[in-house]
Amino acid sequence: MMTPAITNDIATRNITNYECLKFVVVNFSISEKFVALVAAYALSRTVHHLLKPLSQPYITSDIVIGLLLASLPHVRGSFPNQFSVAVENAVDFGMICYAFVLGLEMDPYVILKSPTRHAIVAYAGMLSTFITACTVTPWLHYSKQSSVVSFTLSLSISLSGNGSHILTRLMTKLKVGKSDIGKLSIGAGVHSDMVTMFLLAVGFVFFPMEDTVKDGTKTIKIGVALVSQTIVAAKISPLFMNWINNENPEGKPLKGSHLVLSMAFMASVCAWAPWFGYNSVLSAFMGGLFLPSEGRISKWTISKFNNLLSILFYPVLFFWVGLKLDISSFEAGSMGTWVRLFCLLVITTIGKVCGTLICGLTLGYHRPELVAVGLLLTAKGHFHVYLAVDALRQGAIDITTCTSIVIVIFLSVVHTPVVVKHIIERARKRVPIQRMALQWLDPSSELRILLCLQGPHNLDSAINLVEISRGRPEPGLLVHVTDMIELTEQIAAAMAPGEGVDNITITDTSITEMRDQITHGFQTYIDEKRGSGGAIKLSRVLALSTFNNMPQDLCGLAEDLMVSLILLPFHKILNANGTLDEGHPGFRYVNRKLLRNAPCSIGILIDRGFGFSGKISRSSESNVAVLFIGGKDDREALAFAGRVAWHPGVKLTVIRFLVDKNSEHAPRRVNNRASVAEQEEEMKLDDECFAHFYERHVAGGEVAYMEKHLANSSETYNNLTSLEGQYSLIIVGRGGRVNTVLTQGLNDWQQCPELGPVGDVLSGSSSASGTSILIIQLHNIIGQLDGLSEEFSIM
Repeated sequence: MMTPAITNDIATRNITNYECLKFVVVNFSISEKFVALVAAYALSRTVHHLLKPLSQPYITSDIVIGLLLASLPHVRGSFPNQFSVAVENAVDFGMICYAFVLGLEMDPYVILKSPTRHAIVAYAGMLSTFITACTVTPWLHYSKQSSVVSFTLSLSISLSGNGSHILTRLMTKLKVGKSDIGKLSIGAGVHSDMVTMFLLAVGFVFFPMEDTVKDGTKTIKIGVALVSQTIVAAKISPLFMNWINNENPEGKPLKGSHLVLSMAFMASVCAWAPWFGYNSVLSAFMGGLFLPSEGRISKWTISKFNNLLSILFYPVLFFWVGLKLDISSFEAGSMGTWVRLFCLLVITTIGKVCGTLICGLTLGYHRPELVAVGLLLTAKGHFHVYLAVDALRQGAIDITTCTSIVIVIFLSVVHTPVVVKHIIERARKRVPIQRMALQWLDPSSELRILLCLQGPHNLDSAINLVEISRGRPEPGLLVHVTDMIELTEQIAAAMAPGEGVDNITITDTSITEMRDQITHGFQTYIDEKRGSGGAIKLSRVLALSTFNNMPQDLCGLAEDLMVSLILLPFHKILNANGTLDEGHPGFRYVNRKLLRNAPCSIGILIDRGFGFSGKISRSSESNVAVLFIGGKDDREALAFAGRVAWHPGVKLTVIRFLVDKNSEHAPRRVNNRASVAEQEEEMKLDDECFAHFYERHVAGGEVAYMEKHLANSSETYNNLTSLEGQYSLIIVGRGGRVNTVLTQGLNDWQQCPELGPVGDVLSGSSSASGTSILIIQLHNIIGQLDGLSEEFSIM
């Protein structure tokens, strides 16, 4: 028989083992839930990446993954009631933040102004959808409650709205937000979203979803609380927020105490009405709507909250939606289910399209574009999904109806990228595409060049390059000589406000002397050429910025000045022995960025004596060659050579490299990504371009012509190196060649990939040959809607 002490010891051990086992089980269960939430995020981002070619927004993948993952039995079983409540509380808090930021980004006072076209289109689409929904939905029995009026009004208002932030991000991502149809869609979407959210917020005061029995006293109490909160947000908060913004000016770090104080103030404003029974999410929207949206604190709040919502909240939101819905309970076998789902989709689509179409036609817009705008305005957002699940949570609808609403929201979003791409296709057909290049330059228009210089060492070669680019006497040449100067602390300290184009005055003597030397050199050249025919206009521009910002500044200059060609110096400078130095990494960065993003054609001059060989004039004789292997860049180089051919002091030779298919050294297989049709199309363009050049310049004896039949890239390399020293300048295209037989493998050991395979070979010799190279790249229209301006107008 055991003693009491032993019995107590055994009991204590059993209790300890039980607590330990319970601790392990609970922690294992928590880890399962954490893995499920991480999986929701990871799978959602993976699916979004797979859907990128279709330009689908994040909400598409979030809905799909959230519903499917949460419907798995093992996942649902690992979330009992207490953990589901925890996720639910997190979602409610996230939706409060979402609604607050949504309101903070909007301007409620536009309602008080005379309606713009955006507002008129928004009102028309909302009104037609609202009337249609109020007429149809009561007969389809969506609600389980006896109060049909309040549910019908709430559902109709929700269907009349849209997810403005989803529409805005999609239009911006696809680069149509600056167009007239983009501005109309975004403006109408924001207006529609704001008005419907405001109506829901006001309607909640009179028809609270949680209460089935109306209480007049409670309604008055909630109404007074909401009005007082709105007055504080609209009238008192600007005083406080302005004080915070004045204490934290731009350029200085935000003070932590002020940041905490402002966040606490915003939270207290939004929390006032819920103390009296008002909905927390709608209270956050109303608080954000009437708080000042301008100022550093507000912008900081919008930026940070949006990042957190995108990264953390949205995947959790739709995972929670999947937990609440339980797809297995969806009555897919009932015909009434599909009738109600189809009617919701028709009400949303037809209501928006008809209202937008009727209103837009009276405003003078085109019918196809109005239909597209109406389809875009059907897109719903995260709040509408949350509202549907909240109605399920309150017992207003059943799981089948809630699932149908979520499916309709998904379908309202998934079609929007297709509509936007259709808009772009129509715009390409109707709007003239602006391609800034020599090939498409109007013969009656002057050639505009942005000539960039690093310093006086580029002066002589730049003047010679301008001289051979003159072309015909009419219509002439306009050159914007631009100094590329790195903005350093020393230069910034020597700057003062000024007048004129540059708007600044630099007092640094080294910079002013350098600019005066370049200006004097070009002015002397212009004075010498005055009266010799071929008008040359000159302007001086300053690009003063850091190397990180300089490419963007130069692109902006090129767009504003509407130039067809940017000419840049190579980042390596000629040494006294005729070789090139190691180069400047900052200018190399600028060149490479411009090659990617320039809004026109671009040329890089590798100066190996072009400026020291003497000034080119009408009486001189300078040997220049242009190489033509094929491709869009070589065709642009040939177009530039067509201007050089008009100069009487230049002896131009065009050398065409052709493939010798009968040679025994020809490669049997060529790795070519282009299809046969693409190769044939490029070869056709090459032949047409070269035939036009040959007829204008070679046939009349102005330009010498040579053909080289080569079998492979090895022979190409040998022929390229043999050209050194024969010409003072060689013009060649950077790349863009479809037929790679003659250049395959040349880029395997490239030192400067920005020059292209042929340019890199020609510039790679360390010998002092004295042959300069001009690399030409055609206007790269990739990423610019295939040449369509982002500010196109088709309405």
